[in-house]
Amino acid sequence: MAWSTYLQSLTGGALIGAAAALFLLLNGRIAGISGILGRLLGPRSAETATNIWFVIGLLVGPLLFLGLTGRLPDSHVTAAPAVLIAGGLLVGFGTRLGSGCTSGHGVCGLARLSRRSFAAVGVFMTTAVAVVYLTHHLLPGVGP
Repeated sequence: MAWSTYLQSLTGGALIGAAAALFLLLNGRIAGISGILGRLLGPRSAETATNIWFVIGLLVGPLLFLGLTGRLPDSHVTAAPAVLIAGGLLVGFGTRLGSGCTSGHGVCGLARLSRRSFAAVGVFMTTAVAVVYLTHHLLPGVGP
């Protein structure tokens, strides 16, 4: 791996951490993407505008990358559309079941030393490792 990959990863991680910290400091709320999106689908509230701007910021990120580097971020999707849809539905179900997602539990919860987030991250990381092993080694043709 090239040093530029490490630098990009470090920069991206630092920006995610800074954004999560600022969101907590300025809004008093956790920057959990599933919760923010979920609240956008419900009734309008005082935080609706903030949630809309947060999602717009997520969508504008690749365009900012394009402006800074002259190219879009690398993305290589090799899974079949049915697998992507099934995976998306399972992730959505899991975020509701676990009361949060990787951003809420993994970034914000762990930083706050939340025991519930440590448990959630342990469960979803173990599940992710099992799914990757299953799709790469036991079910040929399903994974990349």
